[in-house]
Order: sequence, then structure tokens, then C-alpha cells
Amino acid sequence: MTGEALRVPVTALAEAPGIDGDLGDWPAEGWVAVPVRPAVEEDPDNRLGEITVELRAGLHGDRFYLAARWPDGRVDDLYKPWEWRGNRYRRGKRADDMFAVRFDLEGDYVSCMIADADYKVDVWLWSAGRSDPTGYADDMWQLITTRYIENAAEYTGPGDKTVYIRKRRDEGTTGHDVNKPDRKTFQGERLPGVVWEATPEGSVADVAAKGRWHDGHWSLEMSRALDTGHDDDVVLPRDGIHVGAIAVFDREDGEDKSVSGDLHFDFGGSR
Repeated sequence: MTGEALRVPVTALAEAPGIDGDLGDWPAEGWVAVPVRPAVEEDPDNRLGEITVELRAGLHGDRFYLAARWPDGRVDDLYKPWEWRGNRYRRGKRADDMFAVRFDLEGDYVSCMIADADYKVDVWLWSAGRSDPTGYADDMWQLITTRYIENAAEYTGPGDKTVYIRKRRDEGTTGHDVNKPDRKTFQGERLPGVVWEATPEGSVADVAAKGRWHDGHWSLEMSRALDTGHDDDVVLPRDGIHVGAIAVFDREDGEDKSVSGDLHFDFGGSR
């Protein structure tokens, strides 16, 4: 997406919001309307299309807080459940709703993910059917480059150059994993596709997050320390501008998402 970057003020908060998906403890003023559009033009598999996300950012103590609200006519909080068909369980294809925010981490950041550039971004990925029950978003990073990377996704960029994109979770454990039931023993018509076996730990668990769906809208809150002390995380400033972007997924975990243009998170308002 092109166009002038949208400013998102990061203001000082009198109190730390509870990370519970209820936006009632956020100030009424200061919300920014962020348009998102399909990442791929005329994408028949994009269920979301063009919508507006209400975004609010704040700072309390040494933590950054982000709140978002967007329309979604149906809640999708199951991820690839197991379904009994015939005499065995088969993995369903149903995906969950997701929200991602990415921040410039290093290199020559550009908003387009298939540009002739080399850069790295810090990604916070919340998923309704996987990470949300743990109370966290998955902390990840993406490397976008025109240099060959083994086992990376490949795309055609400007001038028919190949762009390589590698996405990895940060170090640690997420607390959620694929459910692996006895596929030939009936335990009900449908079984969860995911199990939650532990509290997330390590750098992958830096971002607290919780969503709530109500009356045709998702509300989401995220929070992370400005400086986690981990090498795979962006250090957010107490002043100045830091560039980022958001993406919204409706029953999708691939390319069929709607994305914003560049967002300039202005930490000058937190003083």
C-alpha cells in the first residue's frame, strides 16, 4: 500500500488498562481510524475487504499498550478442529480470526512485503483460536530480502526479482500446540484442533493480549515492555517516531488478509 503514513499518537495513560478485551478503561478520545484493504488486489479469498480499524496506543510506566476494534460479522475462534467422518477423525480446514502488528526492527524498512529491499520486522500475532486462550500474542519476526534464504517463502517482486520471506517465532514456548488425538477412537463429533498445555514462556511470550467479540466487532488489547531485553525484539522508544503497520485476518492465516499502510507511532505524546 502506498500513500502518506498515518500518525498514531502514543499518549501517557493515567492507569494501565486491563488486558481483557474490554476497551471501557481506555480514554474516549484519541482513537485513530486506520483503513485496511486486501493485501492482494481483487483477492476472491479475502473475506474482510476494506474496513476501518479503530486504534489507540498508550504508555504507562515501562509498558506500551495497544487497543484495536474492528467489524467482523461472525466470531471464528476455532482452528482446524478434528471432525469425525466415517470411522476416523480428519483435520478440518477452518481457520480463526487474527490480528497482527509489525514494527520496524532493522534494515531498510518499506511497507511493501515484496519490495526490492532487505529488512526485518518484529511481529505480534494474536489468534482467536490459538493464542487468545493463553492471554498472549505470539511474538515473532520476519525477514524480507532479495538474498537467497533456504526454506523461505518465495515471491516475485519488482523487476521479476525473487523476494524471500522467512517468518519465525521468538525463542521460548507458546503454550499452545496441535492436538493429536487417537484418530480412530470416537470421542465426539468434533475435537479441538489445539491444546493449551502450559503457560507461555520466553521471548515468544513477551506480548500480553486478549480479544473479545461482541455485537459484530472484535476488541483487542495488547501490551509489551518497551525493552524486553531480548535480541529478537524491537526496543520501543520513549520519544520520537517508530514505524509499523497492522493486518487483520478473517478466518484466514495466509495471504488473504487486509493490511494498513505505514503507521507512524508517535511516542512524543507520552511525555
